[in-house]
Amino acid sequence: PELKASDLVFLALHGGDGESGQVQAFLEILGIPYTGSGPLGSGLCMDKHLSKMVLAHHGLPTPEWIMLRNHQSVQLPFDYPVVVKPNDLGSTIGLSIVELEPDVEPAIENAFQHADSVMIERFISGRELTVTILDNRALPIVEIRPKHGIYDYECKYTSGMSEYICPAEVPPDLTGEIQSLAETIFSVLKGRHYGRIDFRLDEENRPWCLEMNTLPGMTDTSLVPKAAAAANMDFNTLVNTMVKLALQ
Repeated sequence: PELKASDLVFLALHGGDGESGQVQAFLEILGIPYTGSGPLGSGLCMDKHLSKMVLAHHGLPTPEWIMLRNHQSVQLPFDYPVVVKPNDLGSTIGLSIVELEPDVEPAIENAFQHADSVMIERFISGRELTVTILDNRALPIVEIRPKHGIYDYECKYTSGMSEYICPAEVPPDLTGEIQSLAETIFSVLKGRHYGRIDFRLDEENRPWCLEMNTLPGMTDTSLVPKAAAAANMDFNTLVNTMVKLALQ
């Protein structure tokens, strides 16, 4: 009864059932407005394989990948290094970067401890960029420079473990190209209200989409508030904008 009396549910869950579309579907059944993407977009983006299939279908750049449903032997159609990661987890849990073939099996075993399916993806050497979408428009790009070389769990959630540059030091034409690409990705992956799209910018300045987060973090070290601040939007204004979008 108390939930049904709510005007709005502000979703700040990350990963698991909170970001997979299940909570969103429950709120849809109850007819309660909520922030963020709906059940379809949430579920699609939580499954990295499905979302990359959609991106590839639309001709949008995403690194080549293969899927493992069980512990079968691996024949890679691309060269090392590769990224090995659970297919439907966030926060880089269970993720490894593998540079040599003998190390791939332990990385696969590690990833299977966290999920039933594992993705092996071509590693893109270059810069780590992320683009926040708010009300279908891209905010300033954030560049992430993690202390570990990869933006892993510790670097994401420990203050001081990553350096953030926003707006990213990217030429204006390329900035516009990446922001436009992010807006397109947000649309084709059924995003709603807001989201965050992660890219690698390779050494030839080509952007590659890694994934879209439908409920990106909103902590002190999180990227969405940093992008909003670069667009002259303080945290309260950002949250109020999300609320207004949901109530519309």
